Amino acid sequence: MATRDNEEGSVDQRRRELLGAAGGSLAASALGGVTLVSPKRARAESAATIRWGVVGTGSIANSMARMIGLADAAELVAVSSRRMETARAFADKHGIDKAFDDWADMAEWDGIDAIYVATPTSVREEICVAAANNGKHVLGEKPFASLESVQRIAAACRANDVGFMDGTHFVHHPRTKHIRDRMSAKVGWPWSLDSAFQFNLPDRGNIRFNPNLEPMGAIGDAGWYNMRAAVEYLSPGIEIRSVSAYLRRDRETGAAISGSGVILFDDGATTTWNCGFDSGAVVMDLRLTGDQGVINLDNFLSNDQDGSASYSQKKGSWGSTVEGSTTVGPSQPGAALMFEDFAAMVNDPEWREASIHSTERTQRWLDAIWNSAVENES
Repeated sequence: MATRDNEEGSVDQRRRELLGAAGGSLAASALGGVTLVSPKRARAESAATIRWGVVGTGSIANSMARMIGLADAAELVAVSSRRMETARAFADKHGIDKAFDDWADMAEWDGIDAIYVATPTSVREEICVAAANNGKHVLGEKPFASLESVQRIAAACRANDVGFMDGTHFVHHPRTKHIRDRMSAKVGWPWSLDSAFQFNLPDRGNIRFNPNLEPMGAIGDAGWYNMRAAVEYLSPGIEIRSVSAYLRRDRETGAAISGSGVILFDDGATTTWNCGFDSGAVVMDLRLTGDQGVINLDNFLSNDQDGSASYSQKKGSWGSTVEGSTTVGPSQPGAALMFEDFAAMVNDPEWREASIHSTERTQRWLDAIWNSAVENES
């Protein structure tokens, strides 16, 4: 049985009404996973347009430039790269007037309000902190070098009264909030979360194969999403009791190209996870099991072409299982909603803190699985 969310209008419409009623202030609990959801209509009406500068011109920066173009309350006005010709080519491609060959110069420029840092992990903290010290809001790609690195970035943002968010897209799609709001009825106590994010990356010239630029390899790049899913969907406030993780390295480059493991939390719940760069197919599966039911997401990281995203659920026992599916949306892509949510977040102190907390929690769990995987190598 397939259903589309039409109770009292679409999820997007309810999101709009909620944020409008709250005057633009809406944040999830600061104890657990945070789904930052502010409706597009309310964002467009209440949030001032953020003028963006992008540091980096790689594939992620190009993708997010398009998302900024789709988003309300967002305008891409500047880009920086190590070489002016590269910056200029990116600017011409995306209709940007201002190009820099030094990110520090762009951070000092008064023509932008926020900086999106799409650089390798190894240099991300320096740029994020400098952006904050220049009074610019900060959106940093993930992962970060460590929890301590995230905390230093957050401290700089707080000291300069600017917002900070990581670049995780799926949490901004209305499906995430839809599931969280219905957790009690559809799942009950979520005692198990299993997730896999695997894809094929054969190009050893990619920076993900360079341990100096991306020290955690696949565990940092893809495993971040495994950890964020656990932050979002497991019970709020839980802490790690034990962790066991393993990695496999590329023989030529030494990069971590896959990882897997299990975390046991202090409420008895577990998350098992797998990520990798050498899968024969793209896999983005998630299964959330509770004492009242099971939810499956075939693609927990993305959405369909019309912006909608689906999940299926099961309840019952042998011979009496009830199955159904739900489609949430249509909506903007999660990445475009991220920039819209950012514009609403920067003027909401509670939301800012919730955003920081969510990033810190994800990085803390990522550090734990990475450290365990490295220990288990010896």
